[in-house]
Amino acid sequence: MNNSGLTPRQIVERLDSHIIGQGEAKRAVAIALRNRWRRQNVPEELADEISPKNIIMIGPTGVGKTEIARRLAKLDNSPFLKVEASKFTEVGYVGRDVESMVRDLVELSVNMLKAEEQENVQAKAAEIAEERLLDLLLPPRPAERKVGEMLDDPQQETIEIPLSEEQVKRQDATREKLRKLLHEGKLDERLVELEVSEARSGPMIEIFSAAGMEDMGLNIKEMLGNMMPQKKKRRNVKVSEAREILAAEEAQKLIDMDKVTKTALDRVEQSGIIFLDEIDKIVGGESQHGPDVSREGVQRDLLPIVEGSNVNTRYGMVRTDHILFIAAGAFSGTKPSDLIPELQGRFPIRVEMDSLGKEEFIRILTEPDNALIRQYTEMMATEGVELTFTDDAVEQIAEVAAIVNERTENIGARRLYTIMETLLEDISFDAPDLEDKKIAINAGYVEEKLDNIVEDEDLSRYIL
Repeated sequence: MNNSGLTPRQIVERLDSHIIGQGEAKRAVAIALRNRWRRQNVPEELADEISPKNIIMIGPTGVGKTEIARRLAKLDNSPFLKVEASKFTEVGYVGRDVESMVRDLVELSVNMLKAEEQENVQAKAAEIAEERLLDLLLPPRPAERKVGEMLDDPQQETIEIPLSEEQVKRQDATREKLRKLLHEGKLDERLVELEVSEARSGPMIEIFSAAGMEDMGLNIKEMLGNMMPQKKKRRNVKVSEAREILAAEEAQKLIDMDKVTKTALDRVEQSGIIFLDEIDKIVGGESQHGPDVSREGVQRDLLPIVEGSNVNTRYGMVRTDHILFIAAGAFSGTKPSDLIPELQGRFPIRVEMDSLGKEEFIRILTEPDNALIRQYTEMMATEGVELTFTDDAVEQIAEVAAIVNERTENIGARRLYTIMETLLEDISFDAPDLEDKKIAINAGYVEEKLDNIVEDEDLSRYIL
């Protein structure tokens, strides 16, 4: 299984290194993840009866809802899909069938497993690719010709003359010399003729089908692909490129797709995470007609998936009983109790997210492993620019973000991105041409660049 067996405290500690604050939300997701591990360690007859503790996160945009869910999935190496609930409408109206999110999750899981398997067989694939590359650089001995190759050209009359022991030794020695040169990179620029698959081009056929048939196009593509094999063409490529092409081909051959598919489906069923964003957008008001009916329809369409049902995918049937659903929404004009009762019951954990202020912004700018200040300093370092931020500059940036969020729309930590881009626009543009490569950003610089915008409320709405 995927579950690493991290304790709730360890999970929170890992999340703390990337996300500032939101202790309550971190505790909730940590417990939910640990409960998965617990379920997998109870008696088998009871494990199926234990349902996941789905969560609703309540809070404005930019406070870390998506990031918490995404980081949680990475901790557990779980297939993760984010989907906006508002993109769905009731079946038979417009939009995609809600089951499509499960199919998308399966597709992601299969790709994850393929990538993992490719890593596992990389060494073996590289060995085989090397031998194939040596065959191209030094054609095999006539005595080693395959019967299949001779059958390809029955008209050719060739008399095989066996090589002497001395000739065999000489050819083997030449092959080992080439292998050594190959390892040293001295042959990387040499050209070899390689047979590569040609990308198939042709008209695209779009099939309009009923809900639940989104995979039809993919299946037809596969069928046509099997009927019409890919064309191959010969290309002259450098040895370094040829090695990569051959290694990729061999890795693909070594992967057991049946095993990949089975494991991918199992991983989705046991540890898949679906993040349902904007769930408040499908909460209907008091009106019983128009779009509100459609919103309630979306909830009723979501219900069987969240409750647990079988979904047909191109890789086989998937049970959704133990997929963890994390829903999120601002709920500014509505509340979770406005959801239909059946759906409410499937989200037993409710977490109210904390609003972010100046202090949180300072920590977001400096503390996490991927802190914004670090991102920008490292990017400028690629241009040879040594960018530093004083403590008062960081404080000033955080204060500006808090003020603009209060005066205009509160978009949480996302405000820091717009402010940082506006602040460093000139430096980013001039960085390659700067003579003085050492730049210190202080509070004065921040005020100079942002004060006029902050003071003009209308201007800050458009720029920040």
